[in-house]
Amino acid sequence: MVNSEELLKDLKIYYDSDADLNMLQNRTLAVIGYGSQGRAHALNAQDSGAKVIVGLRKTSPRWKQAEDDGLEVMETAEAAKAADMVIMLTQDHLQGAIWKNDIAPNMKEGDAFVVAHGFNLNYGQIIPPDNIDVFMIAPKSPGHTMRFQYEDGRGVPGLLAVFKDFTGKAKDYALAYGKAVGCARAGIIETTIEEETETDLFGEQAVLCGGISELIRAAFETLVEAGYQPALAYFECLHEVKLITDLIYQGGITMMRYSVSDTAEYGDITRGKIVIDDATRERMKGILKDIQTGKFASEWINENMVGRPTFNTIVRKEKEHPIEIVGERLRGMMPWIQEREVK
Repeated sequence: MVNSEELLKDLKIYYDSDADLNMLQNRTLAVIGYGSQGRAHALNAQDSGAKVIVGLRKTSPRWKQAEDDGLEVMETAEAAKAADMVIMLTQDHLQGAIWKNDIAPNMKEGDAFVVAHGFNLNYGQIIPPDNIDVFMIAPKSPGHTMRFQYEDGRGVPGLLAVFKDFTGKAKDYALAYGKAVGCARAGIIETTIEEETETDLFGEQAVLCGGISELIRAAFETLVEAGYQPALAYFECLHEVKLITDLIYQGGITMMRYSVSDTAEYGDITRGKIVIDDATRERMKGILKDIQTGKFASEWINENMVGRPTFNTIVRKEKEHPIEIVGERLRGMMPWIQEREVK
């Protein structure tokens, strides 16, 4: 029997009662970027009473949206200069240049630099000075979910990591910010930049994006090549994934197995390990090693430096996969899929 206390002995979780919003009372927060995460962070923090400005390029199509949402907007460098706490929420591959050109020259002693993912800190694309606090608050959800949950009086869990503690209060500031954006309502787990970065990349590549995408396509192709209707293959290998993942999300693998038929459960426990076997696990270890050594990061950084030729070619090709064509037609039968607008 697995000892749950042993598995969770090092787990540190912080809640609203552990955080003090007064830590942000005399600080100006500059949220850099206004995509899914940026919008949620900015609006949640403002609704919690923090003074928030948004930093964007003057040509950004998001500028008007942020103003319409009731936020003050400035160009990125101007926002960084006006702020005491700068929250970097642009895409990973853009952050190094934004830091170098717009943020680093405007950071003052005692300021705080905040990230929601450790990639650029972990792989040296952003090297902060020693006279500021640097920490991470990483909500574990898409931005629109984070916003919806906050509006409903709840929150999504988050991760906390302190990278530099110049003031001696970096963790307190991090907890205050985590409370402002709603994560402390659900719980904030303490980690490190290295651990968050490496587990995040591995999860995306091995399961959440890479693994599941290839598994779905391979299963779809197997059925279609065997002569089955593509529409049925789509429903069985892609559409119903949500039904299963919702059960796993709600109550773990055990709840999913309880909820499906005995036939499905028997197929799960006897055939799953044929698909995901020891050879697959060894390849997963190879993926993890590439992340740990920085090989993946270097590859991705170089890909962006040369204009993303491999990325663009593969994305364009896979948009034309038969499962996408079939899926577009079948999703037209289910208008209820989009229940809430995602901004």
